Amino acid sequence: MTSPQHAARESAQSALRIVSLVPSLTELVCALGLFEHLVGRTGFCIHPREALRRVPKIGGTKDVRIDAVLALEPTHVLVNVDENLRETADTLARHGLEVVVTHPCTPEDNRALYRDFGARFGRVEAARALEAELDAALSDAAATAAALPVERVLYPIWREPWMTVTPDTYIAAMLERVGWRTLPEAAPRRYPEFAWDDAWLPAVQRVLLPSEPYRFRERHVGEIERLAARPVTLVDGEMVSWYGSRAIAGLRYLIALRKRLEVVREPGQVPDKVQSIR
Repeated sequence: MTSPQHAARESAQSALRIVSLVPSLTELVCALGLFEHLVGRTGFCIHPREALRRVPKIGGTKDVRIDAVLALEPTHVLVNVDENLRETADTLARHGLEVVVTHPCTPEDNRALYRDFGARFGRVEAARALEAELDAALSDAAATAAALPVERVLYPIWREPWMTVTPDTYIAAMLERVGWRTLPEAAPRRYPEFAWDDAWLPAVQRVLLPSEPYRFRERHVGEIERLAARPVTLVDGEMVSWYGSRAIAGLRYLIALRKRLEVVREPGQVPDKVQSIR
């Protein structure tokens, strides 16, 4: 016999209508088995790609169409402190919607994110499974970092103006877990502009050139090699900056990349000036 409490939980879960304004959280919702409850997403929410083709878009992360969100009658709207505007969240809340605010700043913060979504949306076991995978990836990342020398890196996120990240960002924390320390060590803002003659740049040993948010490609490598006079490595920006379930694959990706780049520095190996991994 089904208890009244169990029946109430099942009823609440069947009534879930989730709008996600954050690509990482959209992917997490699907990883937790909640795709059928996802009724809206941004145009930047692209994974899992095939499944999301059927989910309506409600604008971008910064230019959300409030009327489109309201028309979907969601029970929950997922937002992030860095990726969405405060006024968007406030406006949706004033319309009586439950706005779930997230702000993971390190890969370890994904544990709390999994637990929150698991409890909130009735996917506790799936959340526990993700947490176990994350813990294993973090352990392997720590072993990799311990086995290799620290390497100081520059991680540009934009061009014209040139911008990068500081150590208190999620991106920097992901890189730090495999022994890549981002420079500059301090700046007035978390995503500061920089010039190629800044005093801290000579300490940089490698430039990691991501595919997002700015779409750096092979054609940018020569320019940045000339500006930095350092090895340039093209990297998958999603693997470094996306959190949620992607953090697990992201850590695995960075472990493999860090090891591969270290191999070419060993005696007898011919170092490539440009490394790319997808």
